[in-house]
Amino acid sequence: MRNLRLSVSTLAIAVLLVGCKTTSGAVNTEAKTIASSSIPNVPTDWAAISERVGDVQLGWVNALGDRTLSKLVDEAQANNKNLQAAAANVDKSWALAKQAGAALSPQVGLSAGSGGSGNLNGASGGSFNLGVQASWELDVWGRISSGQQAAVQSAESADADYKFAQHSLAAGVARSYFVAIEAQRQEKLANDVVAAIGKITNIVQIQFDNGAATQQDVSLARSDLATAKDSLASAKGGKRDALRALELLLGRYPGADIEVRSALPAVPAPPPAGIPSAILERRPDIIAAERRIAAAINTVNQAHAAKLPSVSLSGSLGGASNGLSSLLSPTNIAWKLASSLLVPVMDGGAADAAIEITGADQKAAVAAYADTALKAFGEVESALDQGVVLRERKGNLNEAVREINTALKIAEIRFNEGESDLLEVLQIQQRKFGAQSNLISLERSELDQFINLSLALGGSWK
Repeated sequence: MRNLRLSVSTLAIAVLLVGCKTTSGAVNTEAKTIASSSIPNVPTDWAAISERVGDVQLGWVNALGDRTLSKLVDEAQANNKNLQAAAANVDKSWALAKQAGAALSPQVGLSAGSGGSGNLNGASGGSFNLGVQASWELDVWGRISSGQQAAVQSAESADADYKFAQHSLAAGVARSYFVAIEAQRQEKLANDVVAAIGKITNIVQIQFDNGAATQQDVSLARSDLATAKDSLASAKGGKRDALRALELLLGRYPGADIEVRSALPAVPAPPPAGIPSAILERRPDIIAAERRIAAAINTVNQAHAAKLPSVSLSGSLGGASNGLSSLLSPTNIAWKLASSLLVPVMDGGAADAAIEITGADQKAAVAAYADTALKAFGEVESALDQGVVLRERKGNLNEAVREINTALKIAEIRFNEGESDLLEVLQIQQRKFGAQSNLISLERSELDQFINLSLALGGSWK
């Protein structure tokens, strides 16, 4: 009975000391405070011009109004191999958190055995035993719970990373889809160039046959036609590359046989930008970085607690008998209850080194958070600024296309009337197709800017 009272007393003291543990709520608050202090002087407004205010737009994929794109994004979310690997990492992280939490509970085992013995005279006998053993390390200073909380926060970080991977995949599919459409339009434009220069080449050949053009004119036209055909071949290859890139994101075999629409969709109105500090609570990659700070704090707490005494309880209950029928008889059942106190005395500096290591990990997590946040701010500022630049460029390019069309019509009339040479017509025609190609690329860039801004602001893809 004296040993029982001693064990119970040890347990009571340990329970009273549990109040010394740091709670998960306190750690989360500390993590947010440390995270916010790592990026001081966050402005209240974006430096780049934002024409709209309000809540960040959700469901930006559907806002593009392209059903084919929406279906492709859903397909990628289901089949993309990198995303599947990220999902497996999330499952692993939560399993590790569950494993870390198991140490908070008593460990119970069941044992059973039987044996027999005899001699050469034929005498024999048997023995049987059955027992239950239990052990439990009391989490007096929060060492185990800190480790468990760190594992949970690491899993929460993996969750946020997975969500950001989903957002990034949706953006990647949309960009690749629009690149494929642009490549298809560039191929069509290249076909038009070949047809137009081919027409001029035929005219020049007829003029040469009639003595109205020189061999130099014929060679010049043929050279431009060959160059146009080269551009067409390059455009066809670019289209196939774009289609393969899209198929890989979808988890398909890259056979370049996916079909896309022939025209780019209209660019939606730019999403409201909100205020800079809002993205700290909204972007999954920033949330993941903040969770890693919380996990690092708990790991530091775990390292400090490892230097303190540990208290363990153990017990057993079981019976042994020569006969199976009497195995559970009260006279054959025995119990044992014990407690132990382990005080670290000398470890060669291992515990202090662990504290230094975890402290360095925490500093690294804070620096990584600040870097992630600053890059996020930079992505928003760049996307907002790019919107202004693209709108200005589009006006200039539209004007360039209008004016070059007018110039080409005049040059063709003058050429047909013999008032200008072939070189002038070809040069103006090349400038026209160059301006048209730039305009096609810019229209795709406008869609990219909408996607980049939506992603940078932390807007959900659905």
